[in-house]
Amino acid sequence: MDLGLYIAATGMVAEQARQDQLSNDLANASTPGFKPDESPQHNFGEMLLANTRDGQTIGPISTGVQLGGTYTDMTPAAVVNTGQPLDFALQGSGFFAVQTTQGTRYTRDGQFTTSAQGELVDGLGNRVLDQSGAPIHVGADGQVPASALGVFEVPKATKQGENLYSGAPGGHSSATVRQGALEGSGVTPATAMVDMITSLRTFQSGQQAIQAIDQTLHEASTQVGSLSGA
Repeated sequence: MDLGLYIAATGMVAEQARQDQLSNDLANASTPGFKPDESPQHNFGEMLLANTRDGQTIGPISTGVQLGGTYTDMTPAAVVNTGQPLDFALQGSGFFAVQTTQGTRYTRDGQFTTSAQGELVDGLGNRVLDQSGAPIHVGADGQVPASALGVFEVPKATKQGENLYSGAPGGHSSATVRQGALEGSGVTPATAMVDMITSLRTFQSGQQAIQAIDQTLHEASTQVGSLSGA
């Protein structure tokens, strides 16, 4: 296969993955506590060409684009006051814990409510847990003190969807729980839109490069052989 086709194709695959991430970011631009994902791009290790006769290095040749490991940017976002007594924001690193059907999961989204059983739950109906792992009961006045919520350090937390994370808790977090407020999304819509447009243009450049190479190969196979000498 023509090396140019390979380089262009790997670049398009990388940009497609980037567009998927940016689309998800934009969809969660107003989700409390949401953290965006990023996948760095870099060239495959350059392949050194050497003279087969004496081993002397001739030079490098790029072999395409490779996606690095995806990571989540856990930078804290701005906290916005809501005035709602069951809204809680974390200032600092850490997570709230919730009980799901898959086990304990962790979240930065503190937009909670009351279940029919009078327990504090998240938007999916998962019970919010205290520091000992027990459910939290909402008072008759509809209030829950901020100190009742468990706050955990979760090193290497892994996204599981629905703004939830899995991981092994590393003890109590030193983060401050702020009642009547929510942490905003870590996505800046304007920046994400600019990145999306840039990624789309790069993807289109890869398409154009493939079309140009394809046309060249077509001409080489159909026209060069038919040329007659003078």
